[in-house]
Amino acid sequence: MKLVKDTEKRPSQKEVTDKQAEEAFRTILSWIGENPDREGLIDTPKRVIKAFKEYFKGYSQDAEQELKKTFGEVDGYDDMVVEKNITLQSHCEHHMAPMIGVVHIAYLPNEKVVGLSKLARTVEVFSKRLQTQERLTMQIAKTLMKALNAKGVAVTIDAAHQCMTMRGVKKERTTTVTNYFLGKFKDDLSYQNRYLSYITK
Repeated sequence: MKLVKDTEKRPSQKEVTDKQAEEAFRTILSWIGENPDREGLIDTPKRVIKAFKEYFKGYSQDAEQELKKTFGEVDGYDDMVVEKNITLQSHCEHHMAPMIGVVHIAYLPNEKVVGLSKLARTVEVFSKRLQTQERLTMQIAKTLMKALNAKGVAVTIDAAHQCMTMRGVKKERTTTVTNYFLGKFKDDLSYQNRYLSYITK
């Protein structure tokens, strides 16, 4: 799967201004039956734009840049590094509804490791975009594999999709689990089974 570079992702803000985006939200407010000029809503388009800049800040970030700083002094450590329960907040690309859950990551170092916060930052970069859970899982795994030159990577996401819990079939307790394995985690079931046992404890 091709990783999309930031320059390919969206029109520049010179092409789509904040003012144009605010007008679009005023139109939506009118469309749902509201008065965008009433006191409680007059500044809502500006607030929504500000919130959207936070929700979708991943479009202006590069995960590989976040992972450039690595550490080689690991005294020969070559077993898996597992980081569990990384909070996930994203939005599905089909309804722009929140996707909320956790991410588990493991990798097998190849003579270098990365700071633990960088794993969570990688999740943030890709989750702060319109996503499908399947693509998000693969993007995190493939980026870590490439940037760290790892011997293997495993990524699991367990998330609730509000496009399914709040609308449509409205199954409030439903979550979706996706896994993606690369390298030794894909080729050697002993690594895969150990990883799965760690994240389910």
